[in-house]
Amino acid sequence: MNDGGRIINISSVAARAVAPGFGFYSATKAGLDALTRAWAQDLGKRGITVNSVSPGTTLTEMLEAGLPEEAKQAYVQKTALGRLGEPDDIAAVVAFLAGNDGRWMNGKVLEADGRLAV
Repeated sequence: MNDGGRIINISSVAARAVAPGFGFYSATKAGLDALTRAWAQDLGKRGITVNSVSPGTTLTEMLEAGLPEEAKQAYVQKTALGRLGEPDDIAAVVAFLAGNDGRWMNGKVLEADGRLAV
């Protein structure tokens, strides 16, 4: 990677809020968050920033395939903004981190979750 680059990992709120049956998924995302912080320290001297975006409940193929409608509505009720996330919501956070405006962010896990109460 060139000096001054950006690494943006995609994590999940599941890294801090384990749901039944998602233990391995949650563990991998928590590990990714730890790597994000370590890599930020290791690569910072080269001007490389490393951050992680942690989406909340977002309308993706994985969510549609694995979560019944009543569970989706339960997440809507737990989200301060009263809706599930859209892929564009997450993409906007990634774009911020990838661009010049995100140049001073390093080693952070940004929760893009509409304020999901977990």
